[in-house]
Amino acid sequence: MAPEATVRHRKASPSKASKPSAATNTTASWVSKRHSKSSSAKHAQTFQAPPFTLKELRDAVPAECFKHNTLISLGYVAWDLALAGSLFYLATGIDNGWGGLVDASNPVVNFLFWCAYWVAQGVVCTGIWVIAHECGHGGFSAHRSLNHAVGWVLHSALLVPYFSWKITHGMHHKGCGNMDKDQVFVPHLRSDLAPRVREEQVNVPEHSQEEEHEGDMFESAPIVDLLRLLRQQLFGWPAYILMNVSGQRFGKWASHFHTTSPIFTPDQANQVILSDLGIFITLSILGFLGSQFGFMAVVKYYVIPYFWVNHWLVMITFLQHTDVRLPHYRGAEWTFLKGALCTVDRDFGILNFFFHRITDTHVVHHLFSNMPFYNAGVATEAVKAKLGDFYLYDNEPIFWSLWNSYRSCRFVEDEGNVLFYKR
Repeated sequence: MAPEATVRHRKASPSKASKPSAATNTTASWVSKRHSKSSSAKHAQTFQAPPFTLKELRDAVPAECFKHNTLISLGYVAWDLALAGSLFYLATGIDNGWGGLVDASNPVVNFLFWCAYWVAQGVVCTGIWVIAHECGHGGFSAHRSLNHAVGWVLHSALLVPYFSWKITHGMHHKGCGNMDKDQVFVPHLRSDLAPRVREEQVNVPEHSQEEEHEGDMFESAPIVDLLRLLRQQLFGWPAYILMNVSGQRFGKWASHFHTTSPIFTPDQANQVILSDLGIFITLSILGFLGSQFGFMAVVKYYVIPYFWVNHWLVMITFLQHTDVRLPHYRGAEWTFLKGALCTVDRDFGILNFFFHRITDTHVVHHLFSNMPFYNAGVATEAVKAKLGDFYLYDNEPIFWSLWNSYRSCRFVEDEGNVLFYKR
């Protein structure tokens, strides 16, 4: 982790006095019509610390779930690469209708075929991304050098700085849910947002019906939130690795690409350089292919699927760690176990299969991150009974969940040690 002296974490600061709205006096009889999962009130009021230990959870998981099988892992790589290669090959025939098999001269038909390729290739390449992520955790193989070789090649091909991101992602796992140590989707503070205007100072009870009403009155227009959400889904990942957007605040430029970034320690410089080399090689190959086949060929075959991968990656990660039911912690209130449980398993339907179940087995992944990903389903079933109400699962339509979480999880308070999202 970065030296303590160089890190400027999100510190609590006194909240500014605000003034009541005209509607404050009428809130006593007001009843929220919002979806029950759009308010953290119930969860904040019933918060409890987990009554079990990490060892008890581990003992509940069959021992074979922790055993690596390199051949199985390599089989998943071969499967994903075969799917990606097959989709690429099929796409080469779109513009000529696969030799006249279909009439692709109609621009609408042609565009729809390309859309199908972009979506499908984005899904498959997200699965490749997930496997490289498992390599960084040591969940791919018991052989460290093989993990790093496979992870570096696969992530570099997707313009991910493998070792640099592996370092910060490890910090995320070690500090998940900790306001001062987590590395991604760190909540905004109330003081980060524009003050809500009232006529005079008034105390609004935390997580009360009055506060919920106030949140409704001052929320952004849906169209504004939609545009912001689209920005997050398209550019959130590049913004994170280039400028540490949504990460900790360091008071200066923090990036995954330079060796003096405050994210890293001096002894990690060689890993950053090796990560940059992988990106440079991929960009050079893309540049060469563009010179041979044209810029638009690179855009159609690689760049647009790349943005689909970014979308799925951001969506998966955001939904895993952003929910009104999830607490965040400060100071001594945080423990590794509490932090590991600050995540939600989500049902992505058939995409669970293509994403190697990182979506619906993420709780157990945070508990035992070096467990082989293909055993996480069995392990999840094993710990669910032990976790009880501490296991969070959501099978709502994923885009509906994305919208709900984005609109409901705006900030946490500047003060306090157990924090829940507010809007």
